[in-house]
Amino acid sequence: MTTIKKIQLGQNGPLVSKLGLGCMRMSSVWGGSTPDENESIATIQSALDRGINFLNTGDFYGAGHNELLVGKAIKGRRDDAFISVKFGAFFHNGQWLGLDLRPVAIKNFINYSLTRLGIETIDLYQPCRMDGSVPVADIIGTVADLIKEGKVRYIGVSEITADQLREANQIHPISALEIGYSLADRQVESELLPAAKEMGIAVAAFANTAEGLLTGDMKAPLAADDHHLHFSRFQGDNLIKNLEKVEILKALAKEKQVTPTQIAIAWVNAQGDHIMPLVSMSRRSRLPENIAAMSIEFTTSEIELLNTTFAPGAILGGTYLQR
Repeated sequence: MTTIKKIQLGQNGPLVSKLGLGCMRMSSVWGGSTPDENESIATIQSALDRGINFLNTGDFYGAGHNELLVGKAIKGRRDDAFISVKFGAFFHNGQWLGLDLRPVAIKNFINYSLTRLGIETIDLYQPCRMDGSVPVADIIGTVADLIKEGKVRYIGVSEITADQLREANQIHPISALEIGYSLADRQVESELLPAAKEMGIAVAAFANTAEGLLTGDMKAPLAADDHHLHFSRFQGDNLIKNLEKVEILKALAKEKQVTPTQIAIAWVNAQGDHIMPLVSMSRRSRLPENIAAMSIEFTTSEIELLNTTFAPGAILGGTYLQR
């Protein structure tokens, strides 16, 4: 069985698994059906058994369902799990309503999360994104107060600018930055990732396959009711041209006798000892493939091929952050 390497969160933070388990897909977030709960719980427990202890959830995933599910999965084995929780977003019937990052709201959110998870302390607590309506100092300062109260251990941030990250880190040491990062989404390489590295902040990189684009399974055109069509990269000629680049990824995967998804995860993993691929799963059957991806190594020419094919801006259209 592959041994999962460790990554340190922040300059003086804890060691956690370098492969993180994203739990979002185990709940209905966008109004779709909810996956089998027993299988989801078994997936979390199997991940823990294999040495993946970084579990990422959000208090708005499935209107609290995800935290309840994680709580069931870790019952009786709290010390095996490192729990990362995002807060601040509002949804109704699968529709995004906005953010509430006021200190009074944060103090409310934390108590609901602790109750649903069935724990006394959240390991990593982080605003899901910043919107400018509440000063960064108020948000981070409030979470720092929760550390003093014993309700939080470490502070993380998500979907933030380099300047906001520096400001947050001055208020209280930031242990981790959660951000979308993949071969198809490299805009964070210019300012945000260098800032995190400079400050010794670990990076939990989600959406490694760029919402499925890099899995090698997509074909153009998509069905009219496919939710991917909300994103411009999956529309019309954009998708056709983007899939041409994915063919190069598929060829390399075939040559290395692995899957395109594994190549996508392995590339993120190879970007630094401080970067963690945060992979969403809801089935145990996905674990062996994703764990094996962490052992894939690239030659210099293979890295050059990937970096040239998927140079920043090479993928046409935007994600949900930049449509």
